[in-house]
Amino acid sequence: MDKPVIVVGAGLAGLTCCHRLHAAGVPFQLLESDARPGGRVQTDTVRGYRLDRGFQVLLTAYPEVQAQLDLAALQLCRFRPGALIRYGGRFHRLSDPWRELESILATTFNPIGSIFDKLRIMRLRTRATRGTLEELWTRPERTTLEVLREIGFSDAMIDRFLRPFLGGIFLESELNTSSRMLDFVFRMFSIGDAALPAGGMGEIPLQLAGTLPPGSIRYDCPVKGIVDRSVLLENGESMEASSIVIATGGVQAAQLLGRSVPAGAFHSVTCLHFAVKEAPINKPILVLNGEGTGPVNNLCVPSLVSRDYAPRGHHLVSATVLGNPECSDEVLTTDVLAQMASWFGDVSTWDHLRTDRIPHALPVQAPGAKGTGIEAQPRDGVFVCGDHVSHGSTQAAMESGRLTAEMLLADR
Repeated sequence: MDKPVIVVGAGLAGLTCCHRLHAAGVPFQLLESDARPGGRVQTDTVRGYRLDRGFQVLLTAYPEVQAQLDLAALQLCRFRPGALIRYGGRFHRLSDPWRELESILATTFNPIGSIFDKLRIMRLRTRATRGTLEELWTRPERTTLEVLREIGFSDAMIDRFLRPFLGGIFLESELNTSSRMLDFVFRMFSIGDAALPAGGMGEIPLQLAGTLPPGSIRYDCPVKGIVDRSVLLENGESMEASSIVIATGGVQAAQLLGRSVPAGAFHSVTCLHFAVKEAPINKPILVLNGEGTGPVNNLCVPSLVSRDYAPRGHHLVSATVLGNPECSDEVLTTDVLAQMASWFGDVSTWDHLRTDRIPHALPVQAPGAKGTGIEAQPRDGVFVCGDHVSHGSTQAAMESGRLTAEMLLADR
């Protein structure tokens, strides 16, 4: 019997890689250190609330999502387009006029930038949606901020809307991320929806895992190292492979290859989850901090998107803080609640459920940045996949997994 391909890591990249190998009839074994699949894309149930590990959404326009997932089975629940922006002590609605014509007047005359700024969004949308995706990734690179200023956006529009909106996606507020990512993200938001599976983001890896043969995934199976074409497990077991695919996060991949990760190769993020009796907003929409003060960059109420996120009669609030603050969870919670009180009034009944600190949430994607610097095929018979070899997104993770499988098939 042929030795199997061994894939290390059952995140989206590893699962998609195995899905493609299975379709080609190639034997494989998927090893996962956790008790379930997903990597960073998981949903935990705490006291009846569904907590995604960090604020995440599924963009339905991702090509790999459309090709690899059964979206109907995920029972997607969609966010309202646009955003609710906190500025000047009030909330202001910024809608997508291409989808919500009834909100165009409120959007046009609110203080989140000038009328001309709103018209410049059309220019940004046109820029992002022209050409093919392949062409988009070959465009000259500048920082996001440079392109926004070149388009003509005022400082007010950048600081009150674009900085918190894009900062929440790129996980950095200086907007040093590559302009290619700006075009890609704006394209995906323009032609598709932002959504959550009814049962949480963790339903995505569970669906992918469900397409694989029984027994092909070994859980609670941490890998210690790789020697030639053998995988050494923490329990002392050694497994021989025809080829090895490292589909872990970037830091773990570097460790398995005996390399170090460059300082500052990843952005971090912190998410605080609160159980509340009454939702602080009344629509399933993203809330942005346009004032630039306080720890929270953005928040949402996932239970307004999907009622399955909270027990009946209650709601879930998820607040995102960029970076990994040095203060304790207790101090951070106090600071976040103080900010929320200034936004919504009495928050004394908000019950803190959990704080997620995610130190390696996204690879840095500044112009010319190479992330971990790990190539897809670092040496004979060993392949690497994951968003850290491309760019930080669900699309990149799944595409990387598929392309790695196809590279491996061609190599065979």
